[in-house]
Amino acid sequence: MRASAFVYPWDVNGDPGAAARIAGLGVRQATLASAYHSTRALTPRHPRHRIVTAPHAAVLYPPDAGRWQGRRLRPYAAGDWAPGDAYGEAAEALAGAGLDVHTWVVLAHNSRMGEEFPDTSVTNAYGDRYPWAPCIAQPETRAHLTDLAVEAAVRPGAAGTELESLGWYGLPHLHAHDKTSGVALGDAGTYLMSLCFCSSCRDGYTQLGLDADELAASVRRALEPVWRGGTPAGGWEAVEKLLGGELATATRAWRDSTARSLQTDVVGAVRAAAPEGFRILLHADPDSYHVGANAGVDPQHILTVADGVVVPCAGGSGLLTPFAAHATEGNVLAANFPVVAGMGGSPATLYEDATQAVERGATELRLYHAGLASEGDLVLVAEALRRLG
Repeated sequence: MRASAFVYPWDVNGDPGAAARIAGLGVRQATLASAYHSTRALTPRHPRHRIVTAPHAAVLYPPDAGRWQGRRLRPYAAGDWAPGDAYGEAAEALAGAGLDVHTWVVLAHNSRMGEEFPDTSVTNAYGDRYPWAPCIAQPETRAHLTDLAVEAAVRPGAAGTELESLGWYGLPHLHAHDKTSGVALGDAGTYLMSLCFCSSCRDGYTQLGLDADELAASVRRALEPVWRGGTPAGGWEAVEKLLGGELATATRAWRDSTARSLQTDVVGAVRAAAPEGFRILLHADPDSYHVGANAGVDPQHILTVADGVVVPCAGGSGLLTPFAAHATEGNVLAANFPVVAGMGGSPATLYEDATQAVERGATELRLYHAGLASEGDLVLVAEALRRLG
C-alpha cells in the first residue's frame, strides 16, 4: 500500500543519513514542507541540532521576486532555520534515496501576516481579531493564497502537492501557550467563535439579506449558554439550536460558498501551472462547517476538483466514509495517522488502524511525522508497513 511520511527540510538537510532512513521505513513518498507556519520542532536524530524554532510562517525556498513585486501581501522568506533553498536541497536528497517527493503547502494560517496586516484577519462577533487566521473572503487574501499555492506547490521535481488549511481557519490555533480550553466550546461554540465579521464577510452577509450588526449580536446571545457551561452536544444541529436554524443556515451558506470557490480556484491555478500527471490533494474534513488545518469541504464537490484528500484519522478512520461515498476511480483517499507516540500517535497499532481505514475506503496512508518520531516509533512504523505490503 502506498504510504508517505511528512518531513521538514531541516529533518534532512545536514543529516547525511536522513533520506535513506526515511526510505527504509517502507514509504514510497515523502511529503516535504515547502511553505509552513511557525513551529518549534524536535529533531531527535540530527547530528547538528535537537530543536528547530521557526518563529513565523515562511516559504522554505527563495520566493520569486517578480511574482510578488508591488504587492502588499507576499510570502515571508525563512531565516536561519531553513536558509537558501532548504526545500530544494532536501527534495534532492529524498529523491536520491528513491522517494517520490510531493510538496506540503500550508495556506490560510499565517500569524505574521495577521500581525503586520490586522485587517486581513478573521474577526469574531466580539470584535476580536485572530492574527493566525487570514479571512478567505477578502479578495486580496484570496489572490495571495492562490499565487502562494502555485509557487509553493509546483517546485522543481515535485510529482504532486498536498494543500493544508485551504479553507476557513478560526478559533482553534494549536500554537503558542494556548489558554482557551477553560470552557468546553464543542463544535457549536467553535463554529460561532469562528464566524468572521470583517468588512468582506459583512458584505457577504448583506448580500444574503442579513444585517451584519444584528447577526453579530445574535451570535453573542447564542454564545451566552456556552460561557455558562451549557454547550449543547452534537454537530451542526447544536449550532442550529444555539443560533436558530435560519441564521445558522445563512451563515453556513456564505462560508461554504466562499471556501468552495477558493478551493476550486486554487486547485485550478495549481493544475494550470503544473506538469501533466501532477497530483493535487487537500487536507480535508467532510463537514464543511469545520475550521482548521483540515479544511471543511463538500466531499462530492472536492473530489471532482482535486485528485483526492488527506483525511485526519487520529481518532479513528470514520471521516473517510463520506469521502468514500463519492470517490470515483482515480481519487486518492489518504488516511493520515499520527505515528509519534509522544504527541498522541499510536505507531504500535498502525497495522490494525490502517487495515480498518482500507475497509472504509482508504487507498493510501500518510504518516505524521518521520522527523519528529523516536527511533522506537519508527521501528514500529516500518514493521506495520512491511505487514501491509
